[in-house]
Amino acid sequence: MRGRRPEDTAWPDLINEYLVYIEVERGLSPRTVEAYGRDLLRWVEFISGRGRSSPQDVRRGDITLFLEEMRDRGLSPRSLARMTATLRGLQRFLADEGSYGDLPIADLPTPRHGQALPRVLSQDEVANLLEQPMLEDPPGLRDRAILETLYGTGIRISELTGLDIEDMDLPGREMRVMGKGARERVVPIGDAAAAALRKYLASGRPKMARSASQRAVFLNQRGGRLTRQGAWELVRKYARRAGLEKKMTPHTLRHSYATHLLENGAGLRYIQELLGHASISTTQIYTHVSRERIRESYLRAHPHA
Repeated sequence: MRGRRPEDTAWPDLINEYLVYIEVERGLSPRTVEAYGRDLLRWVEFISGRGRSSPQDVRRGDITLFLEEMRDRGLSPRSLARMTATLRGLQRFLADEGSYGDLPIADLPTPRHGQALPRVLSQDEVANLLEQPMLEDPPGLRDRAILETLYGTGIRISELTGLDIEDMDLPGREMRVMGKGARERVVPIGDAAAAALRKYLASGRPKMARSASQRAVFLNQRGGRLTRQGAWELVRKYARRAGLEKKMTPHTLRHSYATHLLENGAGLRYIQELLGHASISTTQIYTHVSRERIRESYLRAHPHA
């Protein structure tokens, strides 16, 4: 097996995306992000040396050998546990972003209390959140369109900020989305999201654009493409206004979209396609969410529960 230089593999870009994600969207401290970065640097050096250029090349034995090597280097049990958790977090990120589905990293031992279910807003909480932007100026029209689009299509924030004008087909009620791994999919647009997008594109975006050559759908105050970090800050701002800040995670609206679809009768395969998941196993988490929500409703409503 021929080793590779880390810079000649897919790993550095994937790791950088993950570190940005945990810092910007999960809100982890710089010190924690730095610790994760050190762990993943060790992983990349090891796995590249074994000739594994990307996650789909990884084998279960590679991970076992990596952890054994770290133990031989003198890492404490606590450090090894953190290393394992870091790799598992990377796996969940790659799967949820749609880049890679089933990886052997997922076979690592799970925490004692199991995997936490994604946070999901109720339909009333979503409605409250969507009402927060003021529609009196272009940024307000943009922000309403962003929230409606995230909940109405289930796309990721990175996919939203990557949208170009030519990706939109509002008369046909659909948009073309470029997901992770350069996988393209077509996503339907609901009535509310379509209405918000029309208002923004007609009355908001023209006043924000500084150049006719700018193709991005969502613009920042300088007329450039809105960044992933900028979009997430907007979502957090309105979550605070709605009193939902503690319930919001990077994918809360995406999780809510999928869960509400499932609760209203949509099939898992259909939801998998809409979300752009590479594997149905990633989508199956929403069946657990729905069962948990049913149980919570029962405990709240039944007098003898």
